[in-house]
Amino acid sequence: MGEKTLTRMDLSEAVFREVGLSRNESAQLVESMLNHISDALVRGEQVKISSFGTFSVREKTARVGRNPKTGEEVPIQPRRVLTFRPSHLMKDRVADGNKG
Repeated sequence: MGEKTLTRMDLSEAVFREVGLSRNESAQLVESMLNHISDALVRGEQVKISSFGTFSVREKTARVGRNPKTGEEVPIQPRRVLTFRPSHLMKDRVADGNKG
């Protein structure tokens, strides 16, 4: 596996090259899209991107955890967690990348 990380700058550069907007407009477009996605998730909405996957927020209840080193029981507070379920097309695409 490669160590490369795709960044906001990489995304805006790809928009610049492939769509033809200016670099500034491309960066604004990427930022706006990410803000819309983040805002929807904060509101508890699902974000479904066709052929990519679904982001959603899940409520986790309070529970008792255990420190693996000491065995001491520790309370874990209720919280909201972000989940991602890739689409079947994305799963297949990633799996195909393993061949070779």
